[in-house]
Amino acid sequence: MTPKLMLIINPISGTGDKAGLAGMVTERLGARGCDVDVRYTTCSGDATRLARQAIDGKYEAVLAAGGDGTINETARALCGTDVALGIIPLGSGNGLARHIGIPIDAGLSLDVIEQMHVEQVDYGTVNGKEFFCTMGVGFDAAVSHRFAAQRRRGLIMYVKSAIDEYKTFAPQRYTLSANGRIITRDAFIIAVANASQYGNNAYIAPEASIVDGLLDVTLIHAGNPLDTMRMGIDMMTGYLNKNMLIETFRTPSVVIYRSGTGAAHIDGEPVELGSILDVRCHRHALKVLTPVKQAEFKPLLTPIASLMQDVGIKVGNIFKPKINHC
Repeated sequence: MTPKLMLIINPISGTGDKAGLAGMVTERLGARGCDVDVRYTTCSGDATRLARQAIDGKYEAVLAAGGDGTINETARALCGTDVALGIIPLGSGNGLARHIGIPIDAGLSLDVIEQMHVEQVDYGTVNGKEFFCTMGVGFDAAVSHRFAAQRRRGLIMYVKSAIDEYKTFAPQRYTLSANGRIITRDAFIIAVANASQYGNNAYIAPEASIVDGLLDVTLIHAGNPLDTMRMGIDMMTGYLNKNMLIETFRTPSVVIYRSGTGAAHIDGEPVELGSILDVRCHRHALKVLTPVKQAEFKPLLTPIASLMQDVGIKVGNIFKPKINHC
């Protein structure tokens, strides 16, 4: 029986060029005997709607081509179903793809999809809203709101947004209930991670797993500018959990109490949530096309290897002939 795949392309997400993408995917997967149905998003929520059509149409997998927002929209429709998620990472962060080990290149990511290796992974919810990498409150959420207002995307603009927000941001008091304990902290950031990173190789929970049924909760305390700089270096090298400003624990669920409502983020997308955040892990409830072999995370070595791969892909793309498919 010919496998039916739906390709959902967000034409405006991230920074990647999507010209010729549909033709390349249909040609390569068609040669493998797959029937690829190409769809394009035009507004927020389209990816979810289209993925639900794939479920009703008994497609084998939905391939999401775009950034973390597109991946989130697509994946949320597939949770608890037999339809697998395939990722073609074309965003500015690509957090879930990086955690799984999917190359940040359309052509190379198809190498993974062609294997059709399905793994059942976890996802999280906060007040019923799905997330697949991280959700958080505090400084990172405020940065997400500021970054979303920028016209340009990419790592440089994200760093600029973070610097501008840091100038005025003050820690907030939170109470957390998890694993039968209640703790109260003044925190700079509270991040709840299903996967290990925000994206762009920024590891907020270096040891996180998407198959263990647990969420990694990271509390970051405020420090002076030098402390914050060191924390940023530790985040990029995978040593964040060794930093003195960090508290971390694992739990299948956590309730976060804060005074009033305010900024939060879900997979880097800014959202407004209430004063009580009920966060839960849903174990092995999403099917994802993943590499057959996934390398073990090693601090410093894994980030360097990922960075070198990114550089190699970008250099290769400079000399790669333009795709002429329709």
